[in-house]
Amino acid sequence: MENTNTTPALYVVATPIGNLGDITLRALETLRAADLIACEDTRHARRLLDHHGIRAATLPLHEHNEVAATARLIEALAAGRRVALISDAGTPGISDPGARACAAVRAAGYPVVPIPGANAAATAMSAAGLPDVRFLFAGFLPAKAAARRREIETLKAVAAALVFHEAPHRIEATLADLAALLEPGRTLVVARELTKLFEQIAVIPLAQGPAWLAADENRRRGEFVLIVSGPPPNAKGEADAQAERVLKVLLDELPVKQAAKLAATITGAARNDLYRRALELKGG
Repeated sequence: MENTNTTPALYVVATPIGNLGDITLRALETLRAADLIACEDTRHARRLLDHHGIRAATLPLHEHNEVAATARLIEALAAGRRVALISDAGTPGISDPGARACAAVRAAGYPVVPIPGANAAATAMSAAGLPDVRFLFAGFLPAKAAARRREIETLKAVAAALVFHEAPHRIEATLADLAALLEPGRTLVVARELTKLFEQIAVIPLAQGPAWLAADENRRRGEFVLIVSGPPPNAKGEADAQAERVLKVLLDELPVKQAAKLAATITGAARNDLYRRALELKGG
């Protein structure tokens, strides 16, 4: 394993999102050298590990046991064992367990070493062909309808493409809400089953999303990455107005610098522009 020297480390290893061939040489070297591999689902991980002849012991680490499992990782590191972390697919800690484990291991004094590789959001963006120079990864939207719609309304003013993950049992409701709440001039990219046998990438007007899904029952199957292009040019004025409204509310409670930073995070507007505007509003 690279970078170990004499100090044990937790290696965060990206694994394929579908095609088993999409694993890096460095990832294979790291997993083969590991004494213990923490994984989201040991049965799922074993298919990948067996495919590559990797016999290391495995430890389940998922959203329901991450705290307890992390304690065992730290015990293994304290014993000088070589430890790796993987998720079911893609990069741990990104819409997958792992973030709390990395934080706890680092707090315990051990290095956390990323081994980069497959990521569903980046894979979809690479083939989307959208003109947006920025994108915001929003992950999974809330499962409950009211919370999901509030989240979409919050993201509406963000001056960037929006990237979501979605599960097949919620894809219909999510596409309907995106089409209803965002501007019809936006473009929708539906990336389904990426790198797998039935991979499909459709680029369509956002308003046509629900009809596209309803046209073929097979389009509801698999795991989804959804990308919605940024606000159309004629929406910029509305986005700017929304950013200023948010800024004014925050300025009533926070100092200028904090208000500008938080307003930028909420709306996607440029922090420096909001800072200058905040100074103007404060008369300074």
